[in-house]
Amino acid sequence: MNAKRPNVSRARYRPGISRRSALLLALSSSGALAQGFGGLGATAPGFATPRRGTPLIFPGDHGPHFDFRTEWWYVTANLTGADGASYGAQWTLFRFALEPNAARPGWEDRNVWMGHAAATSAEEHLFAQKFARGGVGQAGVEAAPFRADIDDWSLETRDDSARAGIGRLRVRAGSKDFAYALDLAATGPIVLQSEAGYSRKSDEGQASYYYSQPFFTAEGSLSIHGRETRVSGRAWMDREWSSQALGPDQKGWDWFALHLDGGAKLMLYRMRSVAAAPFLFGNWIDAGGATAPLAREDIAIAPLETIRIADRDVPIRWRVRIKSRDLNVETRPLNPRSWMGTDPAYWEGPIRFSGSHTGEGYLEMTGY
Repeated sequence: MNAKRPNVSRARYRPGISRRSALLLALSSSGALAQGFGGLGATAPGFATPRRGTPLIFPGDHGPHFDFRTEWWYVTANLTGADGASYGAQWTLFRFALEPNAARPGWEDRNVWMGHAAATSAEEHLFAQKFARGGVGQAGVEAAPFRADIDDWSLETRDDSARAGIGRLRVRAGSKDFAYALDLAATGPIVLQSEAGYSRKSDEGQASYYYSQPFFTAEGSLSIHGRETRVSGRAWMDREWSSQALGPDQKGWDWFALHLDGGAKLMLYRMRSVAAAPFLFGNWIDAGGATAPLAREDIAIAPLETIRIADRDVPIRWRVRIKSRDLNVETRPLNPRSWMGTDPAYWEGPIRFSGSHTGEGYLEMTGY
């Protein structure tokens, strides 16, 4: 899948329009870039809908779900360099279906793939974006042996088994300003988020299928402006698919993936509505992988500081409390200006937290 691939569908290419512009035009006209992020608040007639009680099955669910409109494969890593500095790395592959039954042979395929990658230090946040169309071998995902790629960016198994899943991965990405290559090794189990992988996002019933592998160790190299350093740390992989994961009045979310010193993990999301109170959910994951879902009454998330980025007011320091776990922490970003100037744009970067508990993690904020 790394052979040279066509860049633009000849059936849909217009002279003078770049591949990125043509694919953005298709995404925008389909509604896939509307409503904050990925069109997840728009109705999706003709697509499959997540159903409570549906079991997730591996390795099959590591692969694509073409009957759903949107899905993603997401890796974030908190890293420390041999130089003693802190870094972050992000790798994401998105799939958007422009219409139902979009998986078709060759140039007739109506899926658009989008890749985002970033490297963050205390001084800089560098990001890159790629677009590809489906059906022509330029991007895609295979469940077993697991491989996800877009052009020369890849997330793939390091095992030889035909059924190799995501226990041992290698992730690579880069641009003219940065590059990284990391080996990931799982030290704990896959975690099914919310109700055995069925994840509600609103009181109206919008939902996704959602699982994570929050127990990765990471080792490899990271280069910024040609200066390479060996790095190691902790990584987290999220996997989610849906057709309408936001309610019609929801405009975005604040998502926390936290590694607590001591081995436990904490996933939290705050789905923001135009008029109603935010929809809150969390999952406490102990060091052995056992989960304890957190009710919204147990969670308090409040911004403490906001800065102006890209003509938007974005909160970058937060207070997070979990009453049942006596957790009361304040999060701080490694780099407050971790803005992804992509399509769509959002904030994503490594954070540290202190207070009743200490640790590190990642924060993503969309819809600002």
